[in-house]
Amino acid sequence: MSKKTYTLTAESVRRGHPDKLCDQIADGILDAYLKQDSNARVAVEIMASNGRITIAGEVSARAELLEERVMCDTLERIGYRSADLSDDGELNVTIGIHEQSQDIAQAVARTEPGAGDQGIVVGYATDETPEYLPLPVVLAHRICRLLDEEPLHGAGVDGKAQVTVSYSDGIPVAVTAVVVSVQHAKEVDPDALRRDVESRIIRRAIPANCLTKETRLLINPSGRFVKGGPAADTGLTGRKLAVDQYGSAAHIGGGALSGKDPSKTDRSGAYAARWVAKNLVAAGLAKRCEVQIAYAIGESRPISVTVDAMGTGLVPDAALERAVKEVFDLRPGRIIDALALRRPIYAPLAAYGHFGRPELDLPWERTDRRAALLASVMKQGYAL
Repeated sequence: MSKKTYTLTAESVRRGHPDKLCDQIADGILDAYLKQDSNARVAVEIMASNGRITIAGEVSARAELLEERVMCDTLERIGYRSADLSDDGELNVTIGIHEQSQDIAQAVARTEPGAGDQGIVVGYATDETPEYLPLPVVLAHRICRLLDEEPLHGAGVDGKAQVTVSYSDGIPVAVTAVVVSVQHAKEVDPDALRRDVESRIIRRAIPANCLTKETRLLINPSGRFVKGGPAADTGLTGRKLAVDQYGSAAHIGGGALSGKDPSKTDRSGAYAARWVAKNLVAAGLAKRCEVQIAYAIGESRPISVTVDAMGTGLVPDAALERAVKEVFDLRPGRIIDALALRRPIYAPLAAYGHFGRPELDLPWERTDRRAALLASVMKQGYAL
């Protein structure tokens, strides 16, 4: 953002949201395969609609798996009722899994693995929060997590949150609007639910100094939210990319993350790009920056690596790009090894975002390359 004053809005959704249900089933299936075969190749998509869940995709692994069992475990963990899944209580499950195409497999099975597909990935970081994420992203996730971890009386499992923050000279100054929609039982008093959401969720999730008399709190603004889950709204994997990543603060790459093993650069490349961006900001080389990486299927080295410090860099963007290329090996195989991505770590990422998340100790969130980046910049002749 180049304007001195502006607003930024981000949303999050609860783990019972239909789209997030699909992401969690997909990553649960991925984790189940990786537990048995760390080299499993997995690309699965889920669709959930009224009375039907479809599991489809391609898998190549030395493993036996009951996809339907993973699905049932996910539904139970979230707390879904039959009424959230179907009007009549019936649920039809369709599974269509086949082996990965040999044309794709040979591209990633070389001595130096190539990218599993062409793709553009984006990483972003900002120094405005301890999570190195935009404040509205952090607050929206915080609201949804509280709704899931400490459910209110009469509340269902579906819902979402949206937070708008005003900025001045790149610094967040106030929350101007909060929108929260919470599924609820039909007998719940809507005014009592709104009071509970405000006092027990919003005012716990958002620091008091961020709320003003002008902050708009819109809680269940549609007035009624009894029917939820796939019974009310079809869910699909990969439909919440902004929720998974950086809200509206950064560009979105070409593909979704959930349901894909790390040979897919949509996933491994996105984590690497975040790793790069966060280290640049943590090193003090920029207050915020966006990193874009492009890959071609079968090629190990990226087609391009670009850094945009959005006018906040201590040195020109070209110098930052040179430092990144010297310090980080962004070939897919090297990313997988450096970040230890062939582990069953993905299901928890399918709700509340793939970045930040200090409770998960994610390797792409570590700031272990700060010193090397600073040394590389100084080697180019810049005094810091």
